[in-house]
Amino acid sequence: MSTASDSERAFDDVRGVVVDLDGTVYRGDGVLPGAAEAVAALRDRGIAVCFCSNNPTKTPAEYVDRLAGMGIEADESEILPASTVTRDYLRDHHADEPTYLLGSDSLGDYLRDSGQRLVGDPRAASVFVASWDERFDYGDMSEALAGIDDGTTFLGTDPDRTIPTADGLVPGSGAVIGAVARTVGREPERVLGKPSAEAAEDALARLGVPAENCLVVGDRLDTDLRMGADHGMATALVLTGVSARADAAGSDVDPDAVLDSLADLPALLD
Repeated sequence: MSTASDSERAFDDVRGVVVDLDGTVYRGDGVLPGAAEAVAALRDRGIAVCFCSNNPTKTPAEYVDRLAGMGIEADESEILPASTVTRDYLRDHHADEPTYLLGSDSLGDYLRDSGQRLVGDPRAASVFVASWDERFDYGDMSEALAGIDDGTTFLGTDPDRTIPTADGLVPGSGAVIGAVARTVGREPERVLGKPSAEAAEDALARLGVPAENCLVVGDRLDTDLRMGADHGMATALVLTGVSARADAAGSDVDPDAVLDSLADLPALLD
């Protein structure tokens, strides 16, 4: 079942869809009912798809394999995780600069393989990147306090405070970044991933479609739908992840549609 908001708009001109992953296509390791069929229906209609996730721990290649295991075919060029948005930002603005990563080993390998110069001592870094890491502890806050000064560029991979899993919500990158920010007494210069301008511009470039012909579908008002609303794209909230229908009623981000799940998307576009 789907409902349109007070800001109802036509969906018959949608030529590209930005699709969130966690809480939208799957939850934990299980694909959500009807999600694979919905993606296939988009492709059958010739609608371009970009899978955009704020998970900073996986690479596009890993997402290709994960989606294939759920019956969804995708090319690496169609996948935009926060790890890639972060990599591209570092390439564009801080190439060759010594960088300290407070984050997962997988993100470290990805950045290192992409040519970023990662260092083990935060005091030797001119760039400090904070991200999700299940090992985050008091020692990491101490390292941040020692390494981040007025001359250090402080970045976050994504703002997601929580991550939906099959067993409920767990802390995400936003929780780690917030703890570091409170410890060092300053906010990051940039927090990448959705809803940042960097993520929006990269997603639109991958789709090759103007913003006014794009739809963002996701389960978070403050990231997925905020990105769409801020950059001229239509928005649809799905109720299979973090945000609930009542949250939409009280949010300053007004979805153009509210769907029970991604399975309802093809009907919305009819």
